Amino acid sequence: MKFNLKVYCEKTRLKDIREFISEKLKAYVHDDLEINQMVLAVDEICANLIIHSNYCNANEAINLEILVNKDGVTFEISDEGEKFDINKYKEPSIQEVVHTKKKGGIGLMLVRRIMDTVEFVNKDQRNTCIMYKRFIHEPKQ
Repeated sequence: MKFNLKVYCEKTRLKDIREFISEKLKAYVHDDLEINQMVLAVDEICANLIIHSNYCNANEAINLEILVNKDGVTFEISDEGEKFDINKYKEPSIQEVVHTKKKGGIGLMLVRRIMDTVEFVNKDQRNTCIMYKRFIHEPKQ
């Protein structure tokens, strides 16, 4: 099954994204915790794209595609904003975050722990984050 949502780059649209994901996944996933973790991961990537890649410009949009199959779910989130270079990202240690009382910078670390794969690609002027999560339980029929 495939689902699509296009939202303009306003922080207020993050609620729409979370509700869309929850609604679509409830038809396939038994475990609310599993759903909430995926919602959190996708929300984090979408927030980063809206805020850092598109600077909350309501004239810009991001596209979310959810592809569900019997083994798991793939999320593709794409935009035409500023490119994120994953090679320049240095994951902070928890000790470093606590010691410096740093706010921010741990979202991608969290996303990587929730999802089974996370990859960033750039093609045809579009930046795309592709995330995959295997189902813990058998999907609903």
